[in-house]
Amino acid sequence: MFSQELTEREKTILRYVIHQFILTASPVGSRNISKKYEIGLSPATVRNIMADLEDLGFLNHPHTSAGRVPTDKGYRFYVDSLMEPHLLSPQEMSLIDRSILQEMIEREEVLKLTSMLLSNITNLLACVTYPKFDDALLQKIQLVELGGSKILIVLTVKSGVVKTITLEIHQPAETKQLKAIERTLNERLSGLKFSEIRESFKDRLQGTIDENMKPIIRVFLNSVDKIFSDIEGTEKTFITGARNIVRQPEFEDLSHFQSIIELIEDKDVIIHMMDQSAELTTEDVSILIGGEHKDEKLNEYSLVTKTYKLGGTAGKVGIVGPKRMEYSRVVASVVYIAEVLSKQLKNTY
Repeated sequence: MFSQELTEREKTILRYVIHQFILTASPVGSRNISKKYEIGLSPATVRNIMADLEDLGFLNHPHTSAGRVPTDKGYRFYVDSLMEPHLLSPQEMSLIDRSILQEMIEREEVLKLTSMLLSNITNLLACVTYPKFDDALLQKIQLVELGGSKILIVLTVKSGVVKTITLEIHQPAETKQLKAIERTLNERLSGLKFSEIRESFKDRLQGTIDENMKPIIRVFLNSVDKIFSDIEGTEKTFITGARNIVRQPEFEDLSHFQSIIELIEDKDVIIHMMDQSAELTTEDVSILIGGEHKDEKLNEYSLVTKTYKLGGTAGKVGIVGPKRMEYSRVVASVVYIAEVLSKQLKNTY
C-alpha cells in the first residue's frame, strides 16, 4: 500500500522501532536503535530518519519522552510490508495438536478449549465464534411437540451443526399434523441456504398448505428471520484470557486498565469486532489496527482473525490485544490453530 513511500533506510528504521516498542512498551530513541541493531548508522542519522518517518505519519513523538512510538499507519505498513513470517516451534504445534485433536469431545468443548489455548499461547484475549449459518445448506427440519402451545424446531445443516428454537403457536398441534408440515418444509426447503430461505419462504410454501396447516405455517412466516438466522453471538462465542491480557504493560495505567476491563465485560463489542473483520476483508487472515475499527472505544486495540471451516459453515478464531502486539507470532498462532480446528471438526462431524 505504501511500498513507494519509504526508502530502504526508512523501512529498516521503522521495522526496528516497532520491534523495540513491542519488546519494551516504551518510546524508542535513536541511540537505542543505533546501538542495539548494529545497522551502521550514527544516532544522529537514525534520529533524522525517525523525524522523517514522523513527518510522514508512521511514528509519533509523545510530549513526555524523547523517543518515538509507532502510529496506526506505521503498524499497518509493518504488517503489510515489513513483517517476517513467524514459525511456531515443534513443541507449540505438538501442544496445539494434542489439545484440539481429541476423540470423543463435544463441539462446544472443542471451541472453548481452542479459545483458552490461543489465549495461553499469545498471552492476549482470544475469541472463537460459532459457525455462521447464512451460507449453510439446510439438511432437514424436525418439529417436536413440547405440550400446550409450544413446538421445538430442530434445524440440521449439511455440516452436522444443529440449531434449535422454541416457538409459541396459537393452538395445540397434533403430532400427525406436525409431521405433515415437517414433510412439506423439508420438500420445499432442504438444500437451500438460510439466506435463501429467509428471502423466499413465503413463495416456496404457497399452494402447498391445506387449511389445517395454515395457522402453524403463519407462525413460521412471521418468525422466519428468527428461525433461519445465526445462533445468537453471545450464546455461542467463547472469549478467554482476561488474566493474560491485563498483565500487558499498557494496562498498568489505571485508565487503560478500566478500558480493557470494560471491553472484556462487553461481549457484544468483541463479537462486533469479529464481524467487522469479516466485512472489511476477504483475505485469509484479517488484521484490524486501532482507528480501523468502527467503534472509537477500540482505537487502542488490534484484532487478528482467521476463518475456520465446518462443512458449509465457517466461524472465526481471533486475538484481541494492544496495538503493540507481536503480530508475526500472533498471526502464526491464529492461522495454525484455525487449521487444526478445521481438521478436528471435519474429522469429528
